[in-house]
Amino acid sequence: MTTYNRRMIPSKVIRQVAAAAAIAAAAACGGGSSSSTSPTGTCTPSANPNTIVIQNNQVCPQTLTVTIGSQVTFVNNDSRVHEMDSDPHPEHTDCPAINQVDFLNPGQSRTTGNLTVARRCGFHDHSSPDTASLKGTITIQ
Repeated sequence: MTTYNRRMIPSKVIRQVAAAAAIAAAAACGGGSSSSTSPTGTCTPSANPNTIVIQNNQVCPQTLTVTIGSQVTFVNNDSRVHEMDSDPHPEHTDCPAINQVDFLNPGQSRTTGNLTVARRCGFHDHSSPDTASLKGTITIQ
């Protein structure tokens, strides 16, 4: 049996395996509607203009405009894990600063890196890349 230490395995792989294990455990135990792919209610935007809220399987706002050099905070107010990354899926190369958000447990928030190039950046939930309500854009100007 091969023994691995944490430094040998990239942290994103560890997070993906942990998320998959949690989903499998929920399914095995009869876990309910956390796999829903449509919005389940309303999403209340943050009072902070540079914040995107994830709530009821959707992001709000879905479009956000920020100034060059800004950061955007993603807040997971949902009941399940989300993995927010830059478009396109699965490469995540459009705006690498968004990829710093990545894996968010319920109640957790993370901030992007500095958005330093004027452009429009798409983002999505890597775990649900086809769910339109979990996709959005950040325009940097």
